[in-house]
Amino acid sequence: MARWLRKGVFPAAIVAAQLFLLTRNAAWAGDGFLPRGLTAGHGGRVVAVVDGDTLRLDDGRTVRLAGIQAPQLPGVRDGGPRGRARAPRGDVAPWPLADAAKKALAALAQGKFFALYFAGRRRDRYGHLLAQVVGRDGVWLQGRMLALGLARVYPFADNRTVTKTLYARERVARAARRGIWAQAFYAPRRPDTAQADIGSFQVVEGRVRAVAVVRGTAYLNFGVNWRNDFTVKIPKKALKKYHDVHGDPLTLKDRTVRVRGWIGSENGPMIVLTHPEALEVVGVGPHEETKANKKETDKGR
Repeated sequence: MARWLRKGVFPAAIVAAQLFLLTRNAAWAGDGFLPRGLTAGHGGRVVAVVDGDTLRLDDGRTVRLAGIQAPQLPGVRDGGPRGRARAPRGDVAPWPLADAAKKALAALAQGKFFALYFAGRRRDRYGHLLAQVVGRDGVWLQGRMLALGLARVYPFADNRTVTKTLYARERVARAARRGIWAQAFYAPRRPDTAQADIGSFQVVEGRVRAVAVVRGTAYLNFGVNWRNDFTVKIPKKALKKYHDVHGDPLTLKDRTVRVRGWIGSENGPMIVLTHPEALEVVGVGPHEETKANKKETDKGR
């Protein structure tokens, strides 16, 4: 991987040449993505790239790369939890590496035919398709953008099928500090600073100090005072799914977890966990990955 990509430096003259080499390197040929459990849809040829995770096809349809979020350009976010993630702290400028992500996706996709695969909800609130996008040469656009460090996993409760595979690609890029992972802007937030990010989609990493289950709803508390510290709430309707994937949430006490979602305000900053894939068990100490996570990471290499 080129040094400028690892460090997140994208001089304009270098971007085109380096992306040309990266996206055509034989070592990248095919991504090993098998769309198991997905439903094939009608594909199309890409005629325009809107941003780092949005394409326009030759029949006029717009396709969002389901399950990932690339750095945002101005004017393409709606600030709601069912759509685009709003820039933290009310920023209106492009997010770092937004232009680079768009150029990378264009280098991968422009003018090519792609198959579309669906899991769960097929359209967002704007009528854009939500699909896994795979080329005739086996290039899986979501996996490639994550591996380049130009997107992060953005899971939803009704689009969960390939989330584990997406995380594996993200972990490799994060460990190598590629692209966005060399930028403080995208670093996981600490629980004690989450208050500043209320109203935005974030990744928060920290140690669970206490766990309580109250009337079928689980609460993961990250501070000494649950009335105003950062909390993860697992509603009753999501708790069974959580048990199926992670086991008993009570075992998370003193574990370090990484959770992503929209930060709301309920007795302090809170993320409501609607699906288990939004939480990763990192380990017993900061940044110490579990064996299960490491196994998934190795698959993504």
